[in-house]
Amino acid sequence: MFCQVIVDIAHEDVDHVFTYRVPEGMSVCPGMRVRVPFGRMRAVEGVVVEMAQACDLPPERVRDVTDTLEDYPAVLPALLALAQDIHRGSFCTLAQALRLMFPAQMRGERVSDRTREVAVLTIDPAVAEQVIAAQKRAPKRAAVLRALAGAPGREMPCDALRAQLGACRDPLLALQKAGFVRLEQRESLRTPYGEMERLAAEDPALTAQQAKVLSQLLPAVEAGRGAFLLYGVTGSGKTEVFIRAVRRCAQLGKTAIVLVPEIALTPQMVLWFRSRFGEDAAVLHSRLSPGERYDEWRRIRRGDVRVVIGARSAIFAPLERVGLIIVDEEHEQSYIADNAPRYDARDLARIRCEREGGVLLLASATPSMRSFALAGRGDLTLLEMPRRVNDRPLPEVHVVDMREELRQGNRSVFSGALVSSLRACLDAGKQAILFVNRRGYATFVSCRSCGYVVTCDQCDVSMTYHSADDALRCHYCGREAPVPTVCPECGSPYIKYFGVGTQRVEEEVRRLFPDVPTLRMDIDTTRTKDAHERMLSAFRRGEARVMIGTQMIAKGLDFPNVTMVGIVAADAMLRLPDYRSAERTFQLLTQVAGRAGRADSPGEVILQTYDPAHYAVEAASRQDYRAFFEEEMRRRKAAYYPPYTLLARILCEAQDEAAAQSAAQSAMRQMEAFFARRQYLQKYVLALRVMACPVRRIKGKSRWQVTLKIVDQPVCQEAVGKMSELAQTPVPGCALVCQVNPSSMM
Repeated sequence: MFCQVIVDIAHEDVDHVFTYRVPEGMSVCPGMRVRVPFGRMRAVEGVVVEMAQACDLPPERVRDVTDTLEDYPAVLPALLALAQDIHRGSFCTLAQALRLMFPAQMRGERVSDRTREVAVLTIDPAVAEQVIAAQKRAPKRAAVLRALAGAPGREMPCDALRAQLGACRDPLLALQKAGFVRLEQRESLRTPYGEMERLAAEDPALTAQQAKVLSQLLPAVEAGRGAFLLYGVTGSGKTEVFIRAVRRCAQLGKTAIVLVPEIALTPQMVLWFRSRFGEDAAVLHSRLSPGERYDEWRRIRRGDVRVVIGARSAIFAPLERVGLIIVDEEHEQSYIADNAPRYDARDLARIRCEREGGVLLLASATPSMRSFALAGRGDLTLLEMPRRVNDRPLPEVHVVDMREELRQGNRSVFSGALVSSLRACLDAGKQAILFVNRRGYATFVSCRSCGYVVTCDQCDVSMTYHSADDALRCHYCGREAPVPTVCPECGSPYIKYFGVGTQRVEEEVRRLFPDVPTLRMDIDTTRTKDAHERMLSAFRRGEARVMIGTQMIAKGLDFPNVTMVGIVAADAMLRLPDYRSAERTFQLLTQVAGRAGRADSPGEVILQTYDPAHYAVEAASRQDYRAFFEEEMRRRKAAYYPPYTLLARILCEAQDEAAAQSAAQSAMRQMEAFFARRQYLQKYVLALRVMACPVRRIKGKSRWQVTLKIVDQPVCQEAVGKMSELAQTPVPGCALVCQVNPSSMM
């Protein structure tokens, strides 16, 4: 027997299968991880992708598999096929695609099973009582026997015994030698759940619109086919639809995956599902420790769970019989992995469902333009939930023109309306959320004399002032620098910070309401493990009255006591050089407004902006998705932007700017020659340019790009393939990557 192996080396020269002989008595099958000799190396890891009865190579050229790394396939057949899809679509090596399918620490055996020593009473409790009575001169042994006799199953972990009785190793060994106790090593799974609070496990009564949606969704789950877009306003009860659909899936003996866009949302979703499904729910995301991720992955792989909740990478959960994949907040760009291996988790969810007989459910209060357009033409079945649970009203949104505030002499970050609304909320004993799309104290430090802005010398971006450290920090590379007392350019002392960040907003709240406990949630305060869960739980318990945060608090979170939301700078994203800036602004404003008034008390939103007439701001203030969709699609069609076209770029990064520029210009010349040879493609090309990136330098590397705007037709994939081919061609001193419809063009 022979096997075809992809070795775990991410290089295009070895991006093909190698044939190995399976030694007598060794069990090998597709998907198993193996160790094999390769070249002059004694052993490398690899994944078996195919078996064969015969081999055309001379026997002396075929070497044996050294051993297997697990006694089961780490990569299921469906995930092997998915890796092939990524390999072809992302133009990465198959080895890179296969690495996505299991925890990174399994490579090189950097993580292992954890065991725990357990003491087991081997004699009848009645006999144990007699032995205890006879142990007058050995009270510690008697105490150990008494603890074990009273323990469930007459056994206890040894560390639990030590915690209860103190040092007891010698008594345990003596009792083992006497035959009264047996010491065993048992597997001990690392749990990522900690002291997670529990919610009521009873099912709430379904609303009429929830029941209507489920009447369409559940038959599809039972039939094993279908793709849906659930458009439901914030607070309409989409999560309960998810839970009922997953339960029906489990009743049919199938499994489900629930994707969420932000790690901040994962604890809440896990809390809801574990309250209803218990140990049948598992979680996968990047903030787990290596051991926790490995143990959760193993629980999933051996079939101990029915539903997996997680961020983007959870799409690779090793579940069998997948019957349902839910993508919550499907509009979020975080579902796209921009760098190799590039993939869109939403597309992979569709592929898994079609291949494995499952149902795809995309859900959002602000669907992506692409998904809503697909629903419009019938590729997705549109399900709608236009009202909140119990017909609660949507929050009332008040738009404040900050230009008028300035004219009236108010130079604070808060308008008079926001301060008044916040005070009324706190006086009523309720909670509030203040949203600002920037972390730190101020967005930049500038000289008022000459206009100089302090920038990172490794990145082409301004540095952000953080008052807690009294330091400047680059949000791209993390570099820190002291705040200058005089302008480095002109020597003027008139250098100060401008703009608004989360720290500045937090300081202002404390100044206005010194006795009100606040909580700030941004990347700076959530770096530590379980920080998201601890902070959200504290706010839910009422330990803080005001939460200040960035995008991570803007969507999906449910706090019944929050009645007021303040959007400090609504148009911060509108002026970014990205064709999706209006869409992202609308989605963000609508989502954060939806955090208010989700229980019985009505909600209020204060939306501060310098551009109240912008169509995205106007539509968000009315929470009118359809009006925004129609206007945005009209503008994109007129400007030839996706979904009517396709954008691709070759990003060139190098320490030396001349090298990055040269690589980009070389790629540009080759693309021009490519189109010159294929005149049938030229009519589809709308733009082909070479230029420096808007952010010209990140982490010390200069950045240039070749951008292509082309009509989205199947024949045009040939051009994208050429760009990917060029990006994979080695260029000394320069890294190249091909991105298609990248989440950021910066």
